[in-house]
Amino acid sequence: MAALDWKALGLKCGLEIHQQLEGGKLFCDCPTAIRDDPPHFTIQRRLRAVAGEAGDVDVAALHEVQKGKTFVYEGYEDTTCHVELDETPPNDLNHEAFTVGLQAALLLKAKPVDQVHVMRKTVVDGSNTSGFQRTALIARDGTLTTPHGTVTIPTISLEEDACRIIKHTNDETVYRLDRLGIPLIEIATGPEIKDPDHCKEAAEALGLLLRSTGKAKRGLGTIRQDVNVSIVGGTRIEIKGAQDLKLLPTLVAYEALRQKTLLEIKDELIKRGVKDITTTSQDVTKHFAKSESAVIKGALAKQGVVLGIKLAGFAGLIGKEVQPGRRLGTELSDRAKASAGVGGLFHSDELPKYGMTQADVDAMKRTLDCKAHDAFVLVADTNDKATNAIHAIIERARETLKGVPKEVRKANEDGTTTFLRPMPGAARLYPETDARPITITKALLDSIPIPELIEAKIQRYETWGIGHDLAELAARSEKAATFEGFVKRHPGLKPAYIAETFLTSARTIQRQFKIDINPSDHDFEELFKALNDGLISKESVLDILKHNKPVKHVLSEYALLSDKELEQALKRIIEENKGLPFNALIGKAMASLRGKAPGQRIAELLKRSVG
Repeated sequence: MAALDWKALGLKCGLEIHQQLEGGKLFCDCPTAIRDDPPHFTIQRRLRAVAGEAGDVDVAALHEVQKGKTFVYEGYEDTTCHVELDETPPNDLNHEAFTVGLQAALLLKAKPVDQVHVMRKTVVDGSNTSGFQRTALIARDGTLTTPHGTVTIPTISLEEDACRIIKHTNDETVYRLDRLGIPLIEIATGPEIKDPDHCKEAAEALGLLLRSTGKAKRGLGTIRQDVNVSIVGGTRIEIKGAQDLKLLPTLVAYEALRQKTLLEIKDELIKRGVKDITTTSQDVTKHFAKSESAVIKGALAKQGVVLGIKLAGFAGLIGKEVQPGRRLGTELSDRAKASAGVGGLFHSDELPKYGMTQADVDAMKRTLDCKAHDAFVLVADTNDKATNAIHAIIERARETLKGVPKEVRKANEDGTTTFLRPMPGAARLYPETDARPITITKALLDSIPIPELIEAKIQRYETWGIGHDLAELAARSEKAATFEGFVKRHPGLKPAYIAETFLTSARTIQRQFKIDINPSDHDFEELFKALNDGLISKESVLDILKHNKPVKHVLSEYALLSDKELEQALKRIIEENKGLPFNALIGKAMASLRGKAPGQRIAELLKRSVG
């Protein structure tokens, strides 16, 4: 991909960070553990879109309902309750999560709202049993300082996470209820992010800030970034579900490229005199009775049809690449699949191919009355699906004349995106009548402890004589508080030694000995106490840990020898290796007495014994 001039494009980018929190769920007392064991029960539901308080039906909700899907929910008798099943009203807002939300707000210098009101956000993709997600605005107007410049933080909210998808087909989606209701902090930035690298920088800074609270969950899927991108002449596109921080620059760059290319396609259509899409579909099934296309043969085997439409002026444009490996034709296909779940779509820019011959292409051009600049699209499936797909394709083609349609897109692993749903409107938000409001008083704010930022913690650790890389590892670790406890209780050991032993020993042992160990914090406490009290040597630490047993059961094997015991052992080594030079003897002694005495003491006594 050629380098783009972000300033010339008028790139605007903003983020929405969603971070899961430790503790209980947001509106009930269920645990937040994700489970892989078989569920104890399932329930089945259908969801419908209804008018909101203003009398409007949200366009995104309507889009989902038109798919006609059934939703299956899996749960557990011991960790799922009636709140998650939407069979009872929610409990009060989780106080611990609320406190963490306020901590994040204060760290970002945001202004807490006077009163927190829980709202319902319409969601009918089945990921919430209730058909809505509960969300609560807690603060506004914060700022985030980054090396690329200041980024505004318009809103900070608390919301409940959605169900976890287990599997889905065109007709049914299976969800698990273990993730539903996990507290999320949502932090939205303003559009001041200047370029793709700045996007990653801002996301990383917000992630570190949330980790500073000590309550952010760790691991894949516990933090998600939604990215909003637009360029001059384009529109705001929301990209959902970016979990990999390293992917953010690619997502932003590819979306800017996509919008730039869609605007170029719009301009070319205008040049060709295309003002509207007035096409209607034709049933062209009879032309493919003997087709070699696997997709068409599969559709006809199910008593399906092949429908075709002419897109006047689109020749050469449907095959135009809008993102690496994705073309305008892919966008038409995405929309058709999302709306109708069709299995087969062809367009003239990619034919002959897929079992379709040049003779098939020529026949379609004649049948659909295609001129030199015209293209055609074919859909093969059941009559209902094919008809709905054609309607979706025509609608997407009409949007091409406007440039970039407003929509929500899903992040793919390669940085490209796929259509997810239309951009939702304000009609999806209305009050939660079952949750009590919370007044934020000065006394409440004064009682909120302000956590130390990770950047400040790194600097503090460096004053303890710890190198920057190790200090950063310790500060970012979820075990930072445990590490500090070790340092406080064992002053005879250098903090740098404690940090390296505590945080890197497991990796070192795996690399050197191919042994996986899982020592507990208590094991390290026993280890550091023995070191601090002079009962064992540092040389024995890895040997003790690689036993992968409780440390207290192994310590006696590595107890330090007294000087008398050490002298006797050295005397025995000298007698068994008469005639060896000193350097060879010291090698024998070190190998035999490793961990039984400090190396320096072994050398001193051996030198004295050899005399």
